[in-house]
Amino acid sequence: MEEKTRYSDEELEEFRTIINEKLMLAKRDYDQMMSQLMNKDGNDVDDTSPTYKVLEEGSATQSKEELIQLASRQQKFIQGLEAALIRIRNKTYGIDRITGKLIPKERLRAVPHATLSVESKQNRKK
Repeated sequence: MEEKTRYSDEELEEFRTIINEKLMLAKRDYDQMMSQLMNKDGNDVDDTSPTYKVLEEGSATQSKEELIQLASRQQKFIQGLEAALIRIRNKTYGIDRITGKLIPKERLRAVPHATLSVESKQNRKK
């Protein structure tokens, strides 16, 4: 039996569904982070005591930085998923960019934007 060089259209369709679901959730989470960063919720402490406000600002700054980091990571994840959809369209999805072999389905289900098999990723780190 010849080794498969690409996933079938049916398999690609399955991955497209997984990616679209993850993309929808990722964009929703990203939008929530951004609205929190822009403080659209109005959870400000302007009307409370000055001492409390100082304490709040300290933790708000820290959580704002964390939120910015999370939002940035989320944005990268979204871009990775969108790039995966393009690879599905081009029928190059699921192909290890180093070895040219198929990335196992289990890995793609867990990390749908993967472009390397676990093996290639580990070899790259060495």
